[in-house]
Amino acid sequence: MLTPAQLNERLQLYIDAALRMISQMPDDQLETLTPSRPRTYARLAHHMFRICEAFTEVAGGKFFANAMPGEVHDPAEMASTAALTAYGKRVKAKVENWWASTPDKDARAEVDTYYGKQQLHEVMERATWHIGQHTRQWVMLLGLHGIAADRPLGDADFADLPMPKQVWDG
Repeated sequence: MLTPAQLNERLQLYIDAALRMISQMPDDQLETLTPSRPRTYARLAHHMFRICEAFTEVAGGKFFANAMPGEVHDPAEMASTAALTAYGKRVKAKVENWWASTPDKDARAEVDTYYGKQQLHEVMERATWHIGQHTRQWVMLLGLHGIAADRPLGDADFADLPMPKQVWDG
């Protein structure tokens, strides 16, 4: 397992990639459904950032509920790629602030999750590979629309994480 410092670096890398690539999708495609499930592109883009925001909430002591990474508190955040990236920038700042201020750089705190008590380190790893997987999916979605992703991440960027082998389930 990567160290919390390494996970934080990857989390920031994935957030930055999402910020770059989400803005490439034309707004008129945001209501298109993804190939693997009934989820719009806008919802997937929001979810990428919500995963990270939910992690900071769990790190702050909130119970990690199964639905938490899929929550949308303000639908206006999904109205356009500009709105999505503005939300993403706010989430990036939350993650940066959490890392800068946490005294638990080893992520040893025990947190309550829907799958039992876990070390924060494990929840951090889960959040990290989760957004990473969705950045892979976003590259594919851009490609479906004939758009080359801006600096897509490569295999080395996903090394040493329990990433799914497939970009999409099944």
